[in-house]
Amino acid sequence: MTLLCVALGKNSKVFKVCYWFSPFALSMSWSLSMHRMLLFSFICLLFHQTQCYSWKTAFFKQQVDHFSFANQDIYAQRYLVNSTYWKRGGGPIFFYTGNEGDIEWFAQNTGFMWDIAEEFGAMLIFAEHRYYGQSLPYGNKSYSDVKYLGYLTSEQALADFAELLVYVKSTNSGAAESPVIAFGGSYGGMLAAWMRIKYPHIITGAIAASAPILQFTGLTPCDAFNRVVTADFSSASAECAETIRKSWKALSKILVNDEGKEWLRTHWNLCVPLNGTEDINNLKDWLTNVWTNLAMVNYPYPANFLAPLPAYPVKAVCEHLTNSSLDDRSLLDEIFKGLSVYANFTGQTQCLDVSQQADQSLGDMGWDFQACTEMVMPMCGDGINDMFEAQPWNLEKYSEKCLKKWKVNPRPLMAPLNYGGRNISSSSNIVFSNGLLDPWSTGGVTKSLSDSLVAIIIPEGAHHLDLRGADPNDPNSVVKAREIEKQFISKWILSSKRDRKEMPKSFIVG
Repeated sequence: MTLLCVALGKNSKVFKVCYWFSPFALSMSWSLSMHRMLLFSFICLLFHQTQCYSWKTAFFKQQVDHFSFANQDIYAQRYLVNSTYWKRGGGPIFFYTGNEGDIEWFAQNTGFMWDIAEEFGAMLIFAEHRYYGQSLPYGNKSYSDVKYLGYLTSEQALADFAELLVYVKSTNSGAAESPVIAFGGSYGGMLAAWMRIKYPHIITGAIAASAPILQFTGLTPCDAFNRVVTADFSSASAECAETIRKSWKALSKILVNDEGKEWLRTHWNLCVPLNGTEDINNLKDWLTNVWTNLAMVNYPYPANFLAPLPAYPVKAVCEHLTNSSLDDRSLLDEIFKGLSVYANFTGQTQCLDVSQQADQSLGDMGWDFQACTEMVMPMCGDGINDMFEAQPWNLEKYSEKCLKKWKVNPRPLMAPLNYGGRNISSSSNIVFSNGLLDPWSTGGVTKSLSDSLVAIIIPEGAHHLDLRGADPNDPNSVVKAREIEKQFISKWILSSKRDRKEMPKSFIVG
């Protein structure tokens, strides 16, 4: 039996329906196609969906360690496939390089690939990143000890993707000559770019959206990220950013005693009361992430990428943060109203859970480990040029936390060493897109490096907005960005086919 799923999305809600098909039906490709098209068309019409994505779920046996022969363990990597529009016999493969979360979640939020699949006659593959979703190398033990977790690296993940693509192309009739275009957003965008850099014989080209490949030590100022977040809120309202800036001191004053902690628990409807210093620090970290996430997903329509949110959520939050001159408690009451846009837009949240950063489909634990090993991205703020509590970047303290939590020491220069940092001009066929509303754009490639290493700037774009499905509310800049991306995809595919036909001459001398 094989599992086929359809994700139904409309506005801020996504539903998934799955069906099991018998091996006999699957052995008859025409029957499968007919079943699929009729079934999914019926479901989409029934629910009047604006997005309707279907896939087959499969698993591929991967080496846990691709780079030595000491560990022979294997694990099952999950991937999703849709061949509805694929032109057998050379049609391209659009390959999503899964990032830090459940791959179905990324498949549901990468509508651009689905939108253009028919136009290009493409097969779609969404590959899950090891240690996320269902792709756990050691099952429930995967996060229990560094001896199991230590294989969670970008290098191992890229090798997984390469092995999977070789398998797919060798086992699907007509796929051997199919050019592969990698797609990814955020960390997935980094992986898409790095796949082209590391495996150019497998990846024809890459669309790397909001990919902060330069957000590393010595490449990007540590304060740049927070300045863009602040600019997003200041653009909505200068008073909004100032209210947030003043809230940190207000919190510190309120939380100095038990009476203040109890006041905040009741006024903010906290799920768990605050006790010691660690709880207070966790609360402030949560707040920092909320303001950051809002800037990232400041989309022009309702969406549920990190949380169910209205259109332009930064503006919606700032409508509640209108008076930075209030006394501390009144100001914090205002802050809570703004926070509720993020934490309780649906009105169904019973209490404020500051232990939950974003959508549960994201793998917070896995990313925390990666940030303590090779994905060390320095962040800092001074509380003057940004709206955050002043916090310098201190690698020594950062390393101490990583060692205490994960028993590892960070290697801040590992990623630039492995992938080139700014020195990637020897590579080709990568489009780097960045939205100027997105704070991660500070670590992105924002200037073209060559005719085939191209930067696209989207002034009204938030975090990888161009990878999301087309929407009537999209700003014109993102519509144009997608058209440019399609032009490069076409160019890469044609070039790949031409290169196979035109063999260069050899010279015999003597």
